Formats: sequence, C-alpha cells, structure tokens
Amino acid sequence: MTTSRAASLERGGRRAGNSRVGEMLRQWRDRRRVSQLDLAIAAEVSTRHLSFVETGRARPSREMVLRLGEHLDVPLRERNHLLLAAGYAPVYREGELGDPEMTAARSALRQVLTGHEPYPAVVVDRMWNLVDGNAGVALLTEGAAPELLAPPSNVLRIALHPAGMAPRVLNLGELRADLLGRLRRQVDATADPGLAELLAEVRGYPCDDPVPEVEVPGGSAVFVPLRLRHRDRELSFFSTIATFGAPLDVTLSELAIESFYPADAATGEYLRRAAAANGTIDGGSIRPYPT
Repeated sequence: MTTSRAASLERGGRRAGNSRVGEMLRQWRDRRRVSQLDLAIAAEVSTRHLSFVETGRARPSREMVLRLGEHLDVPLRERNHLLLAAGYAPVYREGELGDPEMTAARSALRQVLTGHEPYPAVVVDRMWNLVDGNAGVALLTEGAAPELLAPPSNVLRIALHPAGMAPRVLNLGELRADLLGRLRRQVDATADPGLAELLAEVRGYPCDDPVPEVEVPGGSAVFVPLRLRHRDRELSFFSTIATFGAPLDVTLSELAIESFYPADAATGEYLRRAAAANGTIDGGSIRPYPT
C-alpha cells in the first residue's frame, strides 16, 4: 500500500470516528432542546467549532467531550460512550456495590434504610431493579407472586403487575399514571433502550381502574398517594426520592432511594404499633438483587 493510500485511509477512519461522536452529541443536544448557539456559549466554545464537531469535520478533545456532556446533562454511562466514540478511554468507573471502594456508600444506604423503619424504603438501580430494601418493604410485597420477588426483582413489575401489588392498590389508575409518567420522562432523559422496553412492558399490564389522561389534582391534594389495602384496613403513603450527590461512579450515579412516609395519622400509628408489637411488619418476603 502506498503512503498516500495509507494516509487517506487513516484520514477516513478519523472522519468516521469524528462523525460518530458528532452525531451522538447532536442527538443529545436535540434531546435536551438546546440550540447550537446556547450550548456553545455555555461550554465556552465557538459555534463554528461546535458545528464542525457535530458534522465530523473536527475531532473534539477529551476535555471538550466531557465539558459538552456536562452541559447537556448526559448520564455518566453515556459520557463514557461519547468518549469511546471520540477515541478516548472512559473516565468514569463502573464498580460493583460490593467493591471495597463502595464501603462508605453501602454504609450510608443501609443507614438510611434501617433508620426509616418501620416505614418502607427501597434502593433501585437505573432499571428499577431492587438493590436493597428494609423490613417495611414486606408490607408492599405482601401476596405478590414468588416469581416477581425473585432477584433481580423489579419494583415497577411488583407495583403494577396483576400478580403483584396492583390488586391491593385502591387508586391503581392514579398510581399507574404517575409511575408510567416517571418512567417515560426517564426514557426521554436517557434514551436507554432497556428502559423503553420496560415502559412498553408495564404499559401493557391490564388495569381496570381507568388511567386519567390529564392529572387534575383535587383542591387539597399535594402529591399522588399510594392507597394500599392491608388486610382489613387502608394505608396511605407518599414517597420521596434521594440520589447520591456529585457521583463519579456510574453505578452510584444510577442508584435512587425511594422512602415511603405515612400520608395520614392513622397509617403512621398503625405501622408504629405493629412494629412495636412484632419487631417488624408481617408480609411477603423480598430478596434484594445480589451486588
């Protein structure tokens, strides 16, 4: 092969690589509904150079890929993919929760979960798989089919599947609309095909309780509650969601803690009395996904 031919092939390979990362960056910019000018100003690069990057005429530096990814709020997992497409090694590690480096994070998660008892709390990953949960989770999984509880158990399947929690949810249509909305926004934010498949699956579960097309809250409503039938009584909960601040590990960045709180005094009193009498809340068992 002649020198000129080899150089031509090398330039062609570089252009192909530049085109891949450029197209990926443009897709993320479109997904975030950010103009080229606005992104260029925020990232402190010229609009001309950003245009060259997106069209494959220029190769971005590693620092520029990271800067653009940050301003576009690209998930850490996808920032690594951008780096690979640009010809660089990933910079964000993807560890296991059981790694020694994760000791402090594991301890914090366990402290939050146990400190929240007797109320339910779960830790889920990006696919809504259960990573960990406290004793109160048994209240939510009571009566669920064993196959739904076997690891890796998925909290959306448990909540909405007819063999899971759904038959005991008194406001299933309202809760289903809220959960599907959260998942749909997550799909839009991450472009994750696995999440899109999960959305299609759980959206197909039957639901006799009509799902409202548009949420019109009541005059005194401040959140969508979980109204759950537990034996001869109705329990009501609301939830909060927490994540790790400024994570530099892909796994940690994708974990979320959802903590359930009593939405009325009767629910709180019942759970506290039951826990004081039994040491825990009786119900089904759930096994966290092994990490």
